[in-house]
Amino acid sequence: MDYYTTHLKLLNRRNMKKKLFIFLSSIGPGLFLVGYNIGTGSVTTMASAGASHGMMLTWAVLISCIFTYFLIVAFGRFTIVTGKTALESYKEHFGKGISIFVLVTIVFTEMVSSIGVMSIVTDVIKEWSRPLTSSGDGFNTIILALLLGSVMVYTLLNGQYSFIEKILTLFVTLMGLSFILTSFMVIPDASAIISGLIPNIPHEANAALIVTGMIGTTMGGVLYVVRSVTVKQKNWTLADLKYEKRDAFISSGLMFVLSIAVMASAAGTLFPKGLHIENAIDMIRLLEPLAGRFAISIFVAGIVCAGLSSLYPHYILVPLLLADYNHEKLDFKKWRNRLIVIFYASLGLVVPIFGGRPVLIMIASQAFTLVVTPIVIILMLILINKASLMGEYKASKGLNIILGIIFVFSLIMSGIGAVALVGLF
Repeated sequence: MDYYTTHLKLLNRRNMKKKLFIFLSSIGPGLFLVGYNIGTGSVTTMASAGASHGMMLTWAVLISCIFTYFLIVAFGRFTIVTGKTALESYKEHFGKGISIFVLVTIVFTEMVSSIGVMSIVTDVIKEWSRPLTSSGDGFNTIILALLLGSVMVYTLLNGQYSFIEKILTLFVTLMGLSFILTSFMVIPDASAIISGLIPNIPHEANAALIVTGMIGTTMGGVLYVVRSVTVKQKNWTLADLKYEKRDAFISSGLMFVLSIAVMASAAGTLFPKGLHIENAIDMIRLLEPLAGRFAISIFVAGIVCAGLSSLYPHYILVPLLLADYNHEKLDFKKWRNRLIVIFYASLGLVVPIFGGRPVLIMIASQAFTLVVTPIVIILMLILINKASLMGEYKASKGLNIILGIIFVFSLIMSGIGAVALVGLF
């Protein structure tokens, strides 16, 4: 009897592991988006908002994540039905000019992000490691950038897309656990989070830039082009439409939870003290005395995982898009793709070696992103209403209304953000 009971337990464990593996593999595209979207820039933006305004801007994150859900579903559904990605279809139906503009915008923003993200990751590790070094200077950022970049390049050039998905799943899981655990350690009053769901804009001079920055980190047009490509890589068919919706819900839901967790970590510690965050280093310097070494170590682990989970998609995105644009299969054995990955990884050494912060380039990339988002949305809105492409899966009246509202919203946010950026410049 004991033998059969033990054997049954083993079978149940194996079945549970198998189901978990199948579930994780079915949400790979969603986790790719979370890893791509919740990077060091998003962490800094959310922490800055929490430190300066508490949970007042929770509504902005919620709205952008809800809108992102519908857009993720629309772009993924289009690719599943037609078998073509957004970029490929833009080229076919709207001409090379539009598709090249979108492609160039993505390439430019990826270059800037590769510089900025690695810089933030190495700076954060250096700041955290100061007590661990005899000089008090922390670990050398050049060595850190070389080490992290080399490991990432090695795993990318020696793995397949499915392997990269597994790496991202690990990093996103660790990132989520780190931020959520930290937020519970220093969580603000629950009523503050609830009251933050009521739309309200701070009166400070840069409030518009903060709000558009928060929405921009979640609703960047590049995200939806990426969604289309990752869905195609997954080889989903019409039978998988329900999985695509579930994947989109999990993806946008995780974006909301992680963003709020970071905001709450800052709101529960820095906001009551009137302390503000301008960059990632400020988070470590200001949070540690208030939250403690253990909590800040967990938070740093979350930032590092956020950075690495963001850098992996940054490094492979251009080869992925070029393969899509040229109707090729993604192959990291090609020298073109290898050189692109190495080039993007080498950009991470720019700030550690030469110093400074590429503020003006970051501003320019944000301006490009703000411009391209409404374009990406309206083009897809046109495509999903073509009966010749979508057949019976053509967009419904309800979906058109929702996407129309989202387009107008993105247009308004782009205008406000562009004016705010010009004023800042």
